Amino acid sequence: MINLNVSKNSNIDNIFNKIYQSRHLDNDDLFCLLEDSENFNEIIQTADCINKSINSNKVSYVVNRNINFTNICYLNCKFCGYKRTANSKDSFTLTIDKIIEKINEGYKIGINEICVTGGINPDFNPDFYFDLIKYIRANFPELHIHAFSPQEIFELSCKTGFSYEKVFEILKENGLNSMPGTAAEILAPETRKTICKDKISADKWVKIIKTAHKMDIKSSATILFGHIESNTDIVYHLDLIRKIQDETNGFTEFIALPFISHKTSLKHQVKIDINTNANRQKILKFYAILRLYLHNFKNIQTSWPKIGAELAVQSLACGTNDFGGTLMEESITKSAGGNFGEYLSESDIISLIKSAGKIPVRRDTLYNYI
Repeated sequence: MINLNVSKNSNIDNIFNKIYQSRHLDNDDLFCLLEDSENFNEIIQTADCINKSINSNKVSYVVNRNINFTNICYLNCKFCGYKRTANSKDSFTLTIDKIIEKINEGYKIGINEICVTGGINPDFNPDFYFDLIKYIRANFPELHIHAFSPQEIFELSCKTGFSYEKVFEILKENGLNSMPGTAAEILAPETRKTICKDKISADKWVKIIKTAHKMDIKSSATILFGHIESNTDIVYHLDLIRKIQDETNGFTEFIALPFISHKTSLKHQVKIDINTNANRQKILKFYAILRLYLHNFKNIQTSWPKIGAELAVQSLACGTNDFGGTLMEESITKSAGGNFGEYLSESDIISLIKSAGKIPVRRDTLYNYI
Protein backbone atom coordinates (compact mmCIF):
# COMPACT_ATOMS: atom_id res chain seq x y z
CA MET A 1 0.00 0.00 0.00
CA ILE A 2 1.32 3.44 -0.99
CA ASN A 3 0.59 6.38 1.28
CA LEU A 4 0.90 9.84 -0.22
CA ASN A 5 -0.99 13.01 0.64
CA VAL A 6 -1.97 14.86 -2.53
CA SER A 7 -4.75 17.21 -3.60
CA LYS A 8 -6.98 15.79 -6.33
CA ASN A 9 -10.09 16.54 -8.34
CA SER A 10 -12.91 13.99 -8.56
CA ASN A 11 -11.64 11.86 -11.49
CA ILE A 12 -8.07 12.02 -10.34
CA ASP A 13 -9.23 11.18 -6.83
CA ASN A 14 -10.56 7.82 -8.04
CA ILE A 15 -7.37 7.11 -9.94
CA PHE A 16 -5.08 7.84 -7.02
CA ASN A 17 -7.27 5.82 -4.69
CA LYS A 18 -6.78 2.86 -7.02
CA ILE A 19 -3.03 3.38 -6.94
CA TYR A 20 -2.92 3.62 -3.14
CA GLN A 21 -4.87 0.37 -2.94
CA SER A 22 -2.40 -1.29 -5.36
CA ARG A 23 -5.12 -1.76 -7.98
CA HIS A 24 -4.24 -1.61 -11.67
CA LEU A 25 -5.33 1.39 -13.72
CA ASP A 26 -7.67 0.78 -16.64
CA ASN A 27 -7.73 2.53 -20.00
CA ASP A 28 -10.20 5.17 -18.87
CA ASP A 29 -7.82 6.03 -16.05
CA LEU A 30 -4.94 6.29 -18.51
CA PHE A 31 -6.91 8.58 -20.79
CA CYS A 32 -7.86 10.78 -17.85
CA LEU A 33 -4.23 11.12 -16.78
CA LEU A 34 -3.15 12.00 -20.31
CA GLU A 35 -5.88 14.65 -20.56
CA ASP A 36 -5.27 16.11 -17.10
CA SER A 37 -3.66 19.56 -16.95
CA GLU A 38 -3.99 20.38 -13.25
CA ASN A 39 -2.25 17.64 -11.29
CA PHE A 40 1.30 17.57 -12.62
CA ASN A 41 2.99 17.50 -9.21
CA GLU A 42 0.70 14.81 -7.84
CA ILE A 43 1.25 12.57 -10.86
CA ILE A 44 5.02 13.02 -10.65
CA GLN A 45 5.18 12.42 -6.89
CA THR A 46 3.07 9.29 -7.10
CA ALA A 47 5.12 7.83 -9.95
CA ASP A 48 8.31 8.52 -8.01
CA CYS A 49 6.86 6.84 -4.95
CA ILE A 50 5.84 3.73 -6.92
CA ASN A 51 9.23 3.55 -8.62
CA LYS A 52 11.02 3.69 -5.25
CA SER A 53 8.82 0.87 -3.97
CA ILE A 54 9.88 -1.24 -6.98
CA ASN A 55 13.49 -0.20 -7.59
CA SER A 56 14.43 1.52 -4.30
CA ASN A 57 16.84 4.35 -5.09
CA LYS A 58 18.76 2.52 -7.81
CA VAL A 59 19.12 3.70 -11.41
CA SER A 60 20.65 1.28 -13.87
CA TYR A 61 22.64 1.85 -17.06
CA VAL A 62 24.44 -0.26 -19.66
CA VAL A 63 27.85 0.20 -21.27
CA ASN A 64 27.09 -0.47 -24.91
CA ARG A 65 27.80 0.51 -28.47
CA ASN A 66 25.08 1.35 -30.97
CA ILE A 67 25.74 0.79 -34.69
CA ASN A 68 23.42 1.91 -37.49
CA PHE A 69 24.87 0.00 -40.43
CA THR A 70 23.07 1.71 -43.34
CA ASN A 71 20.90 4.75 -43.94
CA ILE A 72 19.63 3.47 -47.29
CA CYS A 73 15.96 2.61 -46.89
CA TYR A 74 12.96 2.08 -49.15
CA LEU A 75 10.42 3.01 -46.47
CA ASN A 76 8.98 6.52 -46.43
CA CYS A 77 8.26 7.29 -42.78
CA LYS A 78 7.21 10.88 -42.20
CA PHE A 79 8.87 11.08 -38.81
CA CYS A 80 12.30 10.04 -40.13
CA GLY A 81 15.22 12.26 -41.06
CA TYR A 82 17.67 9.37 -41.34
CA LYS A 83 16.52 7.61 -44.53
CA ARG A 84 18.49 8.07 -47.76
CA THR A 85 18.28 6.48 -51.21
CA ALA A 86 21.17 4.66 -52.83
CA ASN A 87 21.77 7.74 -55.01
CA SER A 88 21.95 10.19 -52.09
CA LYS A 89 25.35 11.85 -51.71
CA ASP A 90 25.45 11.06 -48.00
CA SER A 91 24.13 7.50 -48.14
CA PHE A 92 26.28 4.79 -46.58
CA THR A 93 26.44 1.07 -45.93
CA LEU A 94 28.97 -0.45 -43.56
CA THR A 95 30.70 -3.69 -44.44
CA ILE A 96 30.81 -6.47 -41.88
CA ASP A 97 34.55 -5.81 -41.44
CA LYS A 98 33.82 -2.14 -40.66
CA ILE A 99 31.16 -3.15 -38.14
CA ILE A 100 33.64 -5.49 -36.44
CA GLU A 101 36.12 -2.59 -36.33
CA LYS A 102 33.53 -0.37 -34.65
CA ILE A 103 32.77 -3.05 -32.07
CA ASN A 104 36.49 -3.26 -31.31
CA GLU A 105 36.39 0.47 -30.59
CA GLY A 106 33.62 -0.24 -28.11
CA TYR A 107 35.76 -2.81 -26.35
CA LYS A 108 38.14 -0.01 -25.41
CA ILE A 109 35.43 1.37 -23.09
CA GLY A 110 34.42 -2.07 -21.85
CA ILE A 111 31.08 -2.60 -23.58
CA ASN A 112 29.06 -5.72 -22.84
CA GLU A 113 26.30 -5.06 -25.40
CA ILE A 114 26.23 -4.23 -29.09
CA CYS A 115 23.01 -2.87 -30.58
CA VAL A 116 22.78 -3.23 -34.36
CA THR A 117 19.99 -1.85 -36.56
CA GLY A 118 19.75 0.01 -39.85
CA GLY A 119 17.59 1.24 -42.67
CA ILE A 120 15.75 -1.29 -44.80
CA ASN A 121 18.13 -1.45 -47.74
CA PRO A 122 16.33 -3.23 -50.60
CA ASP A 123 19.64 -4.41 -52.07
CA PHE A 124 20.64 -6.41 -49.01
CA ASN A 125 20.76 -10.18 -49.33
CA PRO A 126 19.38 -12.02 -46.29
CA ASP A 127 22.80 -13.60 -45.83
CA PHE A 128 24.14 -10.18 -44.85
CA TYR A 129 22.00 -10.22 -41.70
CA PHE A 130 22.71 -13.86 -40.84
CA ASP A 131 26.43 -13.53 -41.53
CA LEU A 132 26.67 -10.30 -39.57
CA ILE A 133 25.45 -11.99 -36.39
CA LYS A 134 27.66 -15.00 -37.06
CA TYR A 135 30.81 -12.87 -37.50
CA ILE A 136 30.09 -10.73 -34.45
CA ARG A 137 29.65 -13.87 -32.34
CA ALA A 138 32.83 -15.45 -33.73
CA ASN A 139 34.88 -12.35 -32.94
CA PHE A 140 33.20 -11.49 -29.62
CA PRO A 141 32.00 -14.71 -27.98
CA GLU A 142 31.04 -13.02 -24.67
CA LEU A 143 29.26 -9.98 -26.14
CA HIS A 144 25.49 -9.64 -25.87
CA ILE A 145 24.10 -9.11 -29.39
CA HIS A 146 20.96 -6.95 -29.41
CA ALA A 147 19.94 -6.62 -33.04
CA PHE A 148 17.30 -6.18 -35.73
CA SER A 149 13.87 -4.67 -35.19
CA PRO A 150 10.60 -6.46 -36.05
CA GLN A 151 10.69 -4.63 -39.39
CA GLU A 152 13.99 -6.29 -40.27
CA ILE A 153 12.65 -9.68 -39.18
CA PHE A 154 9.65 -9.15 -41.47
CA GLU A 155 11.95 -8.30 -44.42
CA LEU A 156 14.05 -11.40 -43.78
CA SER A 157 10.94 -13.55 -43.69
CA CYS A 158 9.69 -12.10 -46.98
CA LYS A 159 13.03 -12.48 -48.80
CA THR A 160 13.78 -16.00 -47.60
CA GLY A 161 10.24 -17.36 -47.53
CA PHE A 162 10.95 -18.55 -43.98
CA SER A 163 8.49 -18.20 -41.13
CA TYR A 164 9.29 -15.73 -38.37
CA GLU A 165 10.14 -18.73 -36.20
CA LYS A 166 12.67 -20.00 -38.73
CA VAL A 167 14.28 -16.57 -39.12
CA PHE A 168 14.68 -16.31 -35.35
CA GLU A 169 15.97 -19.87 -35.17
CA ILE A 170 18.77 -19.09 -37.64
CA LEU A 171 19.61 -15.80 -35.93
CA LYS A 172 19.74 -17.52 -32.52
CA GLU A 173 21.97 -20.28 -33.88
CA ASN A 174 24.29 -17.61 -35.26
CA GLY A 175 24.46 -15.78 -31.94
CA LEU A 176 21.55 -13.34 -31.52
CA ASN A 177 20.61 -12.75 -27.87
CA SER A 178 17.81 -10.15 -27.88
CA MET A 179 16.14 -7.57 -30.09
CA PRO A 180 15.07 -3.91 -29.90
CA GLY A 181 11.32 -3.39 -29.86
CA THR A 182 11.57 -0.50 -32.27
CA ALA A 183 9.53 -0.03 -35.47
CA ALA A 184 6.56 0.20 -33.10
CA GLU A 185 6.27 4.00 -33.40
CA ILE A 186 2.53 4.24 -32.69
CA LEU A 187 0.50 1.04 -32.99
CA ALA A 188 -2.93 2.68 -33.40
CA PRO A 189 -3.70 1.58 -36.99
CA GLU A 190 -4.99 4.78 -38.63
CA THR A 191 -2.31 7.08 -37.24
CA ARG A 192 0.32 4.44 -38.01
CA LYS A 193 -0.80 4.42 -41.66
CA THR A 194 -0.48 8.20 -41.76
CA ILE A 195 3.07 8.47 -40.44
CA CYS A 196 4.60 5.20 -41.71
CA LYS A 197 2.34 3.61 -44.29
CA ASP A 198 5.12 1.40 -45.70
CA LYS A 199 6.00 -0.19 -42.38
CA ILE A 200 4.61 -3.46 -41.07
CA SER A 201 1.14 -3.26 -39.60
CA ALA A 202 0.57 -3.25 -35.87
CA ASP A 203 -0.72 -6.83 -36.13
CA LYS A 204 2.49 -8.00 -37.80
CA TRP A 205 4.61 -6.13 -35.25
CA VAL A 206 2.74 -7.85 -32.44
CA LYS A 207 3.04 -11.29 -34.05
CA ILE A 208 6.80 -10.90 -34.56
CA ILE A 209 7.33 -9.67 -30.99
CA LYS A 210 5.27 -12.52 -29.54
CA THR A 211 7.18 -15.02 -31.67
CA ALA A 212 10.49 -13.66 -30.38
CA HIS A 213 9.32 -13.86 -26.78
CA LYS A 214 8.01 -17.41 -27.29
CA MET A 215 11.50 -18.37 -28.50
CA ASP A 216 13.09 -16.77 -25.41
CA ILE A 217 14.35 -13.75 -27.29
CA LYS A 218 13.67 -10.81 -25.02
CA SER A 219 12.98 -7.35 -26.42
CA SER A 220 12.41 -3.79 -25.35
CA ALA A 221 9.09 -2.04 -25.92
CA THR A 222 8.86 1.49 -27.33
CA ILE A 223 6.53 4.30 -28.30
CA LEU A 224 7.17 7.39 -30.42
CA PHE A 225 5.14 10.26 -28.96
CA GLY A 226 4.67 13.97 -29.50
CA HIS A 227 3.81 13.95 -33.22
CA ILE A 228 0.25 13.71 -34.61
CA GLU A 229 -0.98 10.97 -32.29
CA SER A 230 -4.03 11.51 -30.11
CA ASN A 231 -4.35 10.48 -26.49
CA THR A 232 -6.72 7.75 -27.69
CA ASP A 233 -3.86 6.46 -29.90
CA ILE A 234 -1.54 6.40 -26.90
CA VAL A 235 -4.09 4.45 -24.86
CA TYR A 236 -4.45 1.92 -27.70
CA HIS A 237 -0.65 1.52 -27.93
CA LEU A 238 0.04 1.18 -24.21
CA ASP A 239 -2.90 -1.16 -23.67
CA LEU A 240 -1.56 -3.44 -26.41
CA ILE A 241 1.96 -3.40 -24.96
CA ARG A 242 0.67 -4.13 -21.46
CA LYS A 243 -1.40 -7.06 -22.72
CA ILE A 244 1.60 -8.54 -24.53
CA GLN A 245 3.67 -8.25 -21.35
CA ASP A 246 0.93 -9.99 -19.38
CA GLU A 247 0.98 -12.81 -21.93
CA THR A 248 4.73 -13.24 -22.54
CA ASN A 249 6.67 -11.33 -19.89
CA GLY A 250 9.18 -10.87 -22.70
CA PHE A 251 9.81 -7.11 -22.54
CA THR A 252 12.88 -6.06 -20.58
CA GLU A 253 11.95 -2.38 -20.39
CA PHE A 254 9.71 0.32 -21.80
CA ILE A 255 11.33 3.21 -23.68
CA ALA A 256 9.33 6.34 -24.50
CA LEU A 257 10.89 8.22 -27.42
CA PRO A 258 9.90 11.89 -27.83
CA PHE A 259 9.57 12.86 -31.49
CA ILE A 260 12.52 14.86 -32.83
CA SER A 261 11.02 16.81 -35.69
CA HIS A 262 13.48 19.36 -37.07
CA LYS A 263 14.58 17.50 -40.20
CA THR A 264 11.44 15.48 -40.89
CA SER A 265 8.38 16.02 -43.04
CA LEU A 266 6.24 16.16 -39.89
CA LYS A 267 8.16 19.09 -38.44
CA HIS A 268 5.25 21.52 -38.85
CA GLN A 269 2.85 19.20 -37.02
CA VAL A 270 4.95 18.51 -33.94
CA LYS A 271 3.13 18.53 -30.61
CA ILE A 272 6.08 18.45 -28.25
CA ASP A 273 9.17 20.61 -28.76
CA ILE A 274 11.53 20.03 -25.87
CA ASN A 275 12.90 23.57 -26.15
CA THR A 276 10.03 24.99 -24.04
CA ASN A 277 9.47 24.50 -20.33
CA ALA A 278 5.83 23.56 -20.86
CA ASN A 279 6.77 20.75 -23.21
CA ARG A 280 9.52 19.52 -20.94
CA GLN A 281 6.83 19.15 -18.31
CA LYS A 282 4.73 17.17 -20.79
CA ILE A 283 7.63 14.77 -21.31
CA LEU A 284 8.20 14.33 -17.58
CA LYS A 285 4.48 13.80 -17.02
CA PHE A 286 4.40 11.19 -19.78
CA TYR A 287 7.23 9.24 -18.14
CA ALA A 288 5.34 9.38 -14.85
CA ILE A 289 2.12 8.14 -16.43
CA LEU A 290 3.99 5.17 -17.87
CA ARG A 291 5.07 4.20 -14.37
CA LEU A 292 1.49 4.51 -13.11
CA TYR A 293 -0.09 2.50 -15.94
CA LEU A 294 2.53 -0.12 -16.86
CA HIS A 295 2.25 -2.10 -13.66
CA ASN A 296 3.88 -5.15 -15.26
CA PHE A 297 7.08 -3.31 -16.25
CA LYS A 298 9.85 -3.09 -13.68
CA ASN A 299 12.00 -0.90 -15.90
CA ILE A 300 11.10 2.43 -17.51
CA GLN A 301 14.00 3.92 -19.44
CA THR A 302 14.64 7.61 -20.01
CA SER A 303 16.14 8.75 -23.32
CA TRP A 304 19.05 11.15 -22.93
CA PRO A 305 19.85 11.30 -26.70
CA LYS A 306 16.30 12.55 -27.32
CA ILE A 307 15.75 14.88 -24.36
CA GLY A 308 19.27 15.73 -23.20
CA ALA A 309 21.14 14.78 -20.04
CA GLU A 310 19.61 17.56 -17.91
CA LEU A 311 16.00 16.54 -18.55
CA ALA A 312 16.92 12.86 -18.33
CA VAL A 313 18.25 13.49 -14.82
CA GLN A 314 14.98 15.24 -13.90
CA SER A 315 13.01 12.26 -15.23
CA LEU A 316 14.66 10.06 -12.59
CA ALA A 317 12.31 11.71 -10.08
CA CYS A 318 9.31 10.99 -12.33
CA GLY A 319 9.19 7.20 -12.32
CA THR A 320 12.08 6.20 -14.58
CA ASN A 321 14.76 3.87 -13.24
CA ASP A 322 17.09 3.31 -16.19
CA PHE A 323 19.40 5.78 -17.91
CA GLY A 324 20.01 3.75 -21.05
CA GLY A 325 23.47 3.27 -22.49
CA THR A 326 26.72 4.92 -23.48
CA LEU A 327 25.78 4.32 -27.18
CA MET A 328 28.96 5.87 -28.73
CA GLU A 329 26.92 6.73 -31.82
CA GLU A 330 23.23 7.19 -32.56
CA SER A 331 22.69 8.34 -36.12
CA ILE A 332 18.90 8.18 -36.31
CA THR A 333 18.17 10.83 -33.67
CA LYS A 334 21.02 13.01 -34.93
CA SER A 335 19.71 12.85 -38.51
CA ALA A 336 16.27 14.03 -37.37
CA GLY A 337 17.81 17.11 -35.77
CA GLY A 338 18.69 15.86 -32.29
CA ASN A 339 21.51 17.90 -30.79
CA PHE A 340 22.25 16.21 -27.48
CA GLY A 341 25.13 14.09 -28.74
CA GLU A 342 25.68 10.41 -29.34
CA TYR A 343 27.94 9.38 -26.45
CA LEU A 344 28.07 9.63 -22.69
CA SER A 345 30.95 7.93 -20.92
CA GLU A 346 30.26 5.54 -18.07
CA SER A 347 31.75 8.06 -15.61
CA ASP A 348 29.46 10.79 -17.01
CA ILE A 349 26.39 8.60 -16.58
CA ILE A 350 27.41 7.69 -13.03
CA SER A 351 27.87 11.38 -12.16
CA LEU A 352 24.51 12.32 -13.67
CA ILE A 353 22.69 9.58 -11.78
CA LYS A 354 24.37 10.61 -8.53
CA SER A 355 23.40 14.24 -9.16
CA ALA A 356 19.77 13.10 -9.00
CA GLY A 357 20.40 11.60 -5.56
CA LYS A 358 20.20 8.08 -6.97
CA ILE A 359 22.47 5.05 -6.75
CA PRO A 360 24.00 4.12 -10.14
CA VAL A 361 24.09 0.39 -10.93
CA ARG A 362 25.65 -1.04 -14.06
CA ARG A 363 23.55 -3.75 -15.71
CA ASP A 364 23.57 -6.07 -18.68
CA THR A 365 20.94 -6.05 -21.46
CA LEU A 366 18.61 -8.33 -19.50
CA TYR A 367 18.82 -6.14 -16.38
CA ASN A 368 21.10 -8.36 -14.36
CA TYR A 369 23.21 -6.07 -12.18
CA ILE A 370 26.95 -6.20 -12.80
